[in-house]
Amino acid sequence: MSTTITPVAAPPDPAPAAPRRGMWLVRTLAAAVSGLLLYASFPPRPLWWLALPGFALLGWALHGRRLRAGFGLGLVAGLGFLLPLLSWTGEEVGPVPWIALTIAEAVFVGFVGMGVAGTSKLPAWPVWAAGLWVVGEGARARFPFEGFSWGKIAFGQADGVFLSLASLGGTPLVGFAVALCGFGLFEAVRQVLTYRRTKKVPRAGLVTAALAVLVPLLASLATRPLLDDSAEDGTATAALIQGNVPRLGLDFNDQRRAVLDNHARRTEQLADEVAAGKKPKPDFVVWPENSSDLDPYRNYDARDVIDKAVKKIGVPVAIGAVLTPDKGPLRNTLIQWDPQRGPVDTYDKRHIQPFGEYMPMRDFARIFSKDVDRVRRDFGPGKKVGVFDMAGTKVGLVTCYEAAFDDAVRDTVVHGGQVIAVPSNNATFGRSEMTYQQLAMSRVRAAEHGRAVLVPVTSGVSAVIQPDGKVVQQTGMFVPDALVAKVPLRSSLTPATRMGIGPEIFLGLLGAAGVVWAVTRRVRARRSAQGS
Repeated sequence: MSTTITPVAAPPDPAPAAPRRGMWLVRTLAAAVSGLLLYASFPPRPLWWLALPGFALLGWALHGRRLRAGFGLGLVAGLGFLLPLLSWTGEEVGPVPWIALTIAEAVFVGFVGMGVAGTSKLPAWPVWAAGLWVVGEGARARFPFEGFSWGKIAFGQADGVFLSLASLGGTPLVGFAVALCGFGLFEAVRQVLTYRRTKKVPRAGLVTAALAVLVPLLASLATRPLLDDSAEDGTATAALIQGNVPRLGLDFNDQRRAVLDNHARRTEQLADEVAAGKKPKPDFVVWPENSSDLDPYRNYDARDVIDKAVKKIGVPVAIGAVLTPDKGPLRNTLIQWDPQRGPVDTYDKRHIQPFGEYMPMRDFARIFSKDVDRVRRDFGPGKKVGVFDMAGTKVGLVTCYEAAFDDAVRDTVVHGGQVIAVPSNNATFGRSEMTYQQLAMSRVRAAEHGRAVLVPVTSGVSAVIQPDGKVVQQTGMFVPDALVAKVPLRSSLTPATRMGIGPEIFLGLLGAAGVVWAVTRRVRARRSAQGS
């Protein structure tokens, strides 16, 4: 009797666990929250440290993702960051220009996200990712229409531990350090979770995480001595005039004479306070941008008002004026006005604001907003660097929007500026966060170049900033006021000033090297798979 043994089929291998559904939504939400954390790290909130978990969360969202997903997640993070940060751009013209600008800027962050996703499996990936962030900020600062630098991570770090790095490598190094530290925090958490799961931690991953977090922090401490507010060339007493405006919004310029009268009146009041011994006599005075939108070369009433005020204070005054030549574009000009000789020098704003001071693609832009026709005549850019010799003090001139551009500020120092003045007009943007964001820029520029920075604003916040980035005096908003302060004069150049664009190029090349490495690895892997 034979027995037939029927083989029993082995149980099928368990199916691979299906990817958790909904993770795409979780990662998208994480990207959006990372952007919101970056926004919350900016003034007027003193929460600079929120940028670190912001980058850590962004790193988690992007790590190991495909390129297309990386772009989408980066775009979401960019919108979460820039949509609230730039909300002031729609203060008077409505949401359409604000949203259009935000989307255009967020696209750059989308491409950064694509690059970070593509390099996230490389050894030392936080280094390549931080370099790519610098590339994205550099691109936004140059394209299109000469770029838009608002929202550089460095501008949110005026109160932070990374500020001293500005004196070593400028805003690109500060942004790199913050991004590197944030991505390093995520990598550290990732290694801890790996250990809990496998009881093993790759040594290379642990070293990468530790260095990514510690090196930026230690470098920040090591560069603290570069923040020097000593008076190398003595001191000067500077006065800033905040005359205030008749009303908020775009239409304040309709009362141009009232704005001029406000600044002349406050200057004359300062002269009376000096004569009464209530305030020290300044060596020079700086008025804000647009403090005289009546061209004093063509309007004799405006000229007389300015001349009377300057003669009464008795020292050189820098006047912010709009010049209206018969032909050609308007000029946003700073005029050095001498109490004896009248106007003796001028500086024309070089970085003029697209869609604000001039209107590119006017017919196309009109489709989205009729406010483009408020700009009836375009402004034109100046060509020369502005440095006024005001009673023996070399004052470097950076007009409002120009403070966001690395080259505009550096040029004034390289050309001899012992102190920097940033005359501004923020009245158009009401009580929004814009004025505090711009003040933070000036604080970072002070630390970057080792110069005191004077910020006179038509409606506030005007401020006096020491070379180490500390605010020593400031006004309120929408009140007439005058600040008088003794400021240190300096002529030495920080490493950041000396190197100029060098750190940005080097850090950008790091990011580009990561991309090249990732592409090379992918090509080799594909060829190896085809060969087998």
